[in-house]
Amino acid sequence: MRMKFGLAVTSILLLSSTVAARAQISDDVVKIGVMDDMSGPYADIQGPGDVVAVKMAVEDFGGSINGKPVEVVSGDLQNKADVGSALARRWYDVDKVDAILGLGNSAVALAVQGISQEKNKVAITTSAGSTALTGKACSPNGIHWVYDTYALAKGTATAMMKRGGADTWFFLTADYAFGQSLEQDTSAIVKKNGGKVLGSVRAPVNTSDFSSFLLQAQSSKAQVIGLANAGADAVNSIKSASEFGITGGGQKLAGLLVLITDIHSVGLSVAQGLLFTEAYYWDQNEETRAFAKRFAEQHGGKPPTMFQAGIYSAAMHYLKAVKAAGTDEALTVIAQMKKMPVNDFMTRNGMIREDGRMMRDMYLLQAKKPSESKGGWDLMKVVATIPADDAFRPLSESECPLVKK
Repeated sequence: MRMKFGLAVTSILLLSSTVAARAQISDDVVKIGVMDDMSGPYADIQGPGDVVAVKMAVEDFGGSINGKPVEVVSGDLQNKADVGSALARRWYDVDKVDAILGLGNSAVALAVQGISQEKNKVAITTSAGSTALTGKACSPNGIHWVYDTYALAKGTATAMMKRGGADTWFFLTADYAFGQSLEQDTSAIVKKNGGKVLGSVRAPVNTSDFSSFLLQAQSSKAQVIGLANAGADAVNSIKSASEFGITGGGQKLAGLLVLITDIHSVGLSVAQGLLFTEAYYWDQNEETRAFAKRFAEQHGGKPPTMFQAGIYSAAMHYLKAVKAAGTDEALTVIAQMKKMPVNDFMTRNGMIREDGRMMRDMYLLQAKKPSESKGGWDLMKVVATIPADDAFRPLSESECPLVKK
């Protein structure tokens, strides 16, 4: 009897020591890396503002987990997959980063998500949009947080086609994974709704002169020119379309990824009436306004884009999961993140699916007329709420190998 009791005690002690070994913070620090475009065409909509948002989340969380500090590092991915990959490997191998957030370029995001699985770390994409992140390239170590190209395409293209005069489309596309995914997803929605795609042209990222591309779009006679680009490229193409008289001539623009900073740069006299889909707008309710006010105080008076609001949301959820799990071990934390609903200033009853897609409502927005605006950043209005299950690709159509068929 005494021997059995001794064995039982030993077993309990061994089990306790195993649990204790797992339930710990590696290197005594929880370290988050923010990897984004810090100086290129997307810097204004993500980049430095994303760093501000993550630091706000860490501060709001209390700055530590179980007595261990939370640290934030940041780096410029330069919109190059090799640069982003090298930075991720250095962060993981040398700097002991536990999770990388942001990843504001789809080619980089796909590469870093793969490296994160190899190194058993966490990758949370908040700025890039390729649906491949939760499709063929899905990963048990990856989460796609804010939006994707399917949600943008479905929200904007469906709304425009329902309003009429949008049966034929031509695409001006950013020539990399994001733009190609956005064009592909939007084309599928257009065709599903009985429309036709008359053609497309691809422009390099950070193009300074869109005249030749827009002239091709104009000569197509398509009713809608779909802008499958973002950031400074979206701003420059919208401005150029106005200057060339394309929109004045009757063709419509579909801004397939447009953010508040883009509307501010273009101006309401040019942007008025433009429809687009987003995950957040600062002036939706008291909670969104309160966060925007705090963010603007730390970011030169600018309210947050959906990326900057979204990375705060993702960082906060990650920190809550680390605390609840008692460890920063990647798969344990992601399992915890998937167990917990997401409820914050921009999300109601969000949840993370098995393919890594964070499910949240999306919003159809419209740029206001100049006469409707009451201030410098009073630029948009919510036209419709798109429920999460309608906004994102259903699991039944998923190509993710993690999804049980």
